[in-house]
Amino acid sequence: MPSRYLVTAALPYSNNRLHVGHIAGAYLPADTYVRYLRAAGHDVRFICGSDDNGVAIEISALQEKSTPQEIAAFYHDQQARDFAGLGIDFDVYGGTHHPQYVALHEQFSQELFRRIHERGYFTKRQTKQLYDAQAGRFLPDRFVRGTCHHCGFARATGDQCEACGQMIEPLLLKSPVSVITGGPTEVRETTHWYLRLADFERPLQQWLETKQGQWRPNVLNFALGQIKRGLPERSMTRDISWGVPVPLDDPDARGKVLYVWFDAPIGYLSFTAAWCARHEGDWQAYQKWWCDPDSAIVHFIGEDNTVFHALTWPAMLMADGRTQLPAAVVANNFMNHKVAGELEKISKSTTAPDAPVWIEEYLRRRLDPSSLRYYLTAQAPEAARTAFDPDEFVARNNSELVAALGNFVNRALTFADRYFDRKVPDATAQTDADRAHWGRAAEALQRVGACLSEYRFRAGLEELMAYARLCNEYFSIRAPWASRKDNMPDCAATIATCVHAVQALAVMAWPFMPAVTGKLRTMLNQPAGPVRWEPPTPLPAGHSLGEPTILFAKLDPGALGVGA
Repeated sequence: MPSRYLVTAALPYSNNRLHVGHIAGAYLPADTYVRYLRAAGHDVRFICGSDDNGVAIEISALQEKSTPQEIAAFYHDQQARDFAGLGIDFDVYGGTHHPQYVALHEQFSQELFRRIHERGYFTKRQTKQLYDAQAGRFLPDRFVRGTCHHCGFARATGDQCEACGQMIEPLLLKSPVSVITGGPTEVRETTHWYLRLADFERPLQQWLETKQGQWRPNVLNFALGQIKRGLPERSMTRDISWGVPVPLDDPDARGKVLYVWFDAPIGYLSFTAAWCARHEGDWQAYQKWWCDPDSAIVHFIGEDNTVFHALTWPAMLMADGRTQLPAAVVANNFMNHKVAGELEKISKSTTAPDAPVWIEEYLRRRLDPSSLRYYLTAQAPEAARTAFDPDEFVARNNSELVAALGNFVNRALTFADRYFDRKVPDATAQTDADRAHWGRAAEALQRVGACLSEYRFRAGLEELMAYARLCNEYFSIRAPWASRKDNMPDCAATIATCVHAVQALAVMAWPFMPAVTGKLRTMLNQPAGPVRWEPPTPLPAGHSLGEPTILFAKLDPGALGVGA
């Protein structure tokens, strides 16, 4: 395995609140993976930040009668709070136009654009573009909506179809309208710089084919399928005012900015450099993470970002030629929302503003972040689209977290509290059944770790819960309530084994539910230090335990309230 990992999560647009689909798609699996890697002893940096530039931010500013800077700053801070509330812990959460990061980000973005231009991979072309005569401006990508020319989806934007995932040619949209005024568009001429993606079809195909059996099929098959159809040229400049200025001494470049999907992934680089400047005193130390083959770069993204991370971004890196390519691109599909038995897309325009699918609302209701992390992993759209079902969320919290994991911990530690003076009992009288159960803890830890290293987070969580259920079975079979009456050494060995099982569960829970690990360590009276992904050293007989507390609260039907 590589000696170090650079893990990124897709930069969220700083123009809206985060919802459960965002978290399940990119941020929770990335955080889970990072926590596992660190526990397994790897050197890791976890990079993310807000995507502050481009059309989406400008549109929100127009709609809310604000400025792009104010919109980006407001949502950057709100998203950072939401991530922190769920225990998603980045090493750096930057922002492509945030005051602390914008200078370095523009430096990286403009340098990469110039280098690709100097190496001859851009084509300058006078081209036709949709124009809103009423607003008096050109309409790049998301300023246009119409019917997708690939699949017929009625509300496709001018950059990518949300339904079929394919890149859009705005001039081929059927019945295009302006997002600004809602009126019809006309075609006018402008000048832009196009990245010749076709030049990279063969190297991209060869690179992707080396990932067979390593990447998820949904990412690999989609990317290879796009190459088979032929990769079009992609405009990397835009006629808008908000973004990174095009760094060319050319009259036609005046007033233009870099396409947001050109500069956004460069944020991974610039934020890494910002972290290095802050913590190592040298921003150029980013090269250790991006250029050294002993580092593995792993991108976590949502379904709609696949085409950019698996094709456009690697092509940009190939054209630049200085950094290595991603070791993995891990994409989840969309998560929808189930309301009254019907599926709906989670969106600002259709989902109730007080629905707990919005992370801000979930946290405001003081619901347990661990329960949400558990459900979103158990329901993760790793191979197909899934749905956030409030009723199922409550049911799984009660029947799995409370009745299996929480129940075992409560049974074991309450018994030790009541009958062994809140101390770890002596395990001298262990039986073969006890020793076998100790061995199963190590086996479960190995299975969970194997799943996580392969990006199979649902399967890893299932292994954790399978072990929790096995612990309950062990407790029932060994029946310490019976042996307490006539065989205290046997009872002691049983409870000592259960305490060790709780230790193992604390390790296994860490990537999925770090706050649960903290609670378990408190109940075990262990210090809060780093988690190590290895069978835990048994607590010695006589070790004083903490007070046993309820690990998970049972939820009443309808606990998610309005909008559920």
